Amino acid sequence: MKNKNSLSTLVYSTDPNFKIETPEDIATLPKKEQKLKVYLDKKQRSGKIVTLVEGFIGSIDDMEIVARQLKNLCGTGGSVKNNFIIIQGDNKEKIFNWLVKDRYPLTKKV
Repeated sequence: MKNKNSLSTLVYSTDPNFKIETPEDIATLPKKEQKLKVYLDKKQRSGKIVTLVEGFIGSIDDMEIVARQLKNLCGTGGSVKNNFIIIQGDNKEKIFNWLVKDRYPLTKKV
């Protein structure tokens, strides 16, 4: 299992009030305030196309819930990496329509 709270980049801090902000500490914005972008990508993927959803602000657990719903909608695999929701295949229209229908009104197709 991967360690989600990896502190490998922290060297040293002299600030007594220093607190490490982990992805779990980030509050998830309401759906109507999320500014999501949906686009296709095939860079560094052996020529295979994936649909990326970028801009989700919130905890990793909430992002994984949205990713699971999108994977079920498209009937395909996917993952969450580097604050991107990655869905296999060309599903841009289907994902965009679902996000707008599911009250993510600030979603854009790029």
